Formats: sequence, C-alpha cells, structure tokens
Amino acid sequence: MNYRHAYHAGNFADVVKHVILSRIIEYLKHKDQAFRVIDTHAGIGLYDLHATEAEKTGEWNGGIGRVVDAEKNGRIEPQAVELLTPYLEAVRAVNPQGGLRHYPGSPLLTRHLLRRQDRLSALELHPQDAARLARLFAGDIQVRVIELDGWLSLGAHLPPKEKRGLILVDPPFEKEGEFDRLVDGLVKAHRRFSGGIYAFWYPVKDRGQVERFTRRLRETGIAKILQIELAIRGASPEPRLDGTGMIIVNPPYTLESEMQILLPCLNRLLSEEKGSNFRMQWIRSETDRS
Repeated sequence: MNYRHAYHAGNFADVVKHVILSRIIEYLKHKDQAFRVIDTHAGIGLYDLHATEAEKTGEWNGGIGRVVDAEKNGRIEPQAVELLTPYLEAVRAVNPQGGLRHYPGSPLLTRHLLRRQDRLSALELHPQDAARLARLFAGDIQVRVIELDGWLSLGAHLPPKEKRGLILVDPPFEKEGEFDRLVDGLVKAHRRFSGGIYAFWYPVKDRGQVERFTRRLRETGIAKILQIELAIRGASPEPRLDGTGMIIVNPPYTLESEMQILLPCLNRLLSEEKGSNFRMQWIRSETDRS
C-alpha cells in the first residue's frame, strides 16, 4: 500500500467530507441513546500539516487553510458558521497553541464530537498506521482500534450492539474496482443493518465512472440514498481530483437543508478555477419504487 493520507490531509475533499461527518454526528446526538461510529479506513488520526508530506503538496492551504482564514476574518455567513462550528472546534482542539499546525483525521474528529455514552470503532489495515492510531487512543475506553481490512467490517461488525450508528467508508481508491466494492459493500451491510446511516466517500475524477456508480446504486433498490458533490474546477482533460463526493444512505432529515446552506459557502471558499460547481440529488428517495 503506497497511499498515505498525510499528503492530502486537510485538502478540499477532507473539508467537505468532515463537515458532512460532523453534521451527521451532531444529529445522532439529538437522542440520549448511545450510538457507534465505525470508521472503516481510519488512517493515523492526526496529521502534521508542517511535515514533509503535507508541505510537499500544500493541499491543505486550499482546504482547511481557506476555511479557517475566512471564519477568522468574518467572511462566512452566520448560518454557515453555526453549522461549521462543531467541525472547526475539532480542528482548534488539536491546535491548542493557535494557528494551524495539525489536522484531525476522521477518527479524531469523531472522537471529539462523541458524548460519554457513544463509541468509535476505528479500523486500519496498514500495520504502521494502525499502530500509530492505537497509540493516539491509548487508554480511551470509548475507542476501539482494530488492525483489519475495513471492507470486512461491513459484515462482521454489523449491526453494532448500540443498534444506532454511522458507518464511514473512505477507501484510498488506489485499486481498480473500488466503486464496485462500495456498491457491493453497501448491499451486504444494508442487509445486516438496514437502519444504519452510511457515508461513503468517492473521488470525482472520471465523470463517466461516477455516473455508472450512481446507476448501480439506484439499481440496488435501497431507499433513501442522497448524493452530495462539490468540484473545485471543471472536468480536466487528464484525470485528476477535480471534486469530491459523498453517498449518504438513511441521511438525517436535517442534512439536506443544512447542505443547502453549506454547499454554496464551501464552493465559494474552496473553488480553484472557473467551472467549480456542486450538486445534491436523491439517487433514490424513500418513496421510489422503480
């Protein structure tokens, strides 16, 4: 495995993904009943934005760097600031000296947002990364770190004993067939835990591939599938990461209206070139029968 998220931590795709993640977790906290978050591709949990890898790409400057600067200087609308606050507080929590030196990956962001009764299962296949993640959460009884292929958790770890939860699937997309694995994984997981919330991340590089992915999701017959995308530029002649997408199954009823506020804001802050855009659509709604 050559992929290292350290090169891309805090970029525009992380911002969009983690903002959505924070809004789902905040919704789950509306009920007193405990819930579990299962993070299938957890990474190392905490990233140094001044380390060699992050400095080499500088991608975080066009992502979290822009959002933090805009919030600091009052360039974000009040409604959007309110919705962004849980996410930004998690970022500030790993930068106690101020500034922007570190960035929380999805497991650390999740942990920051959990209540005392909630739990996190963080899975990571890469042995060194799993070891770093385990050290990060050493002694934390609310977090279980498991060195395991996250795809396997979509069978063996569902349903969670809490019977409420969010399953975040964020694969590196280095191998062929990852879009098909997402669909097949969802179908398997949904059979075991149909009431769970699923958040699947994917890159927007090849638009045709994304459309085929969308069609396959529709053909599963699973209801309540919401698709959210944000592209920082128009389609490139050569494949590159032009945009980021999230598939949310069983989304909170509040998420659609929240993203109607957040997507225009994030598009304005994160866009790189002409042609930046965003979209939100139901692949299948609750009432679809076709």
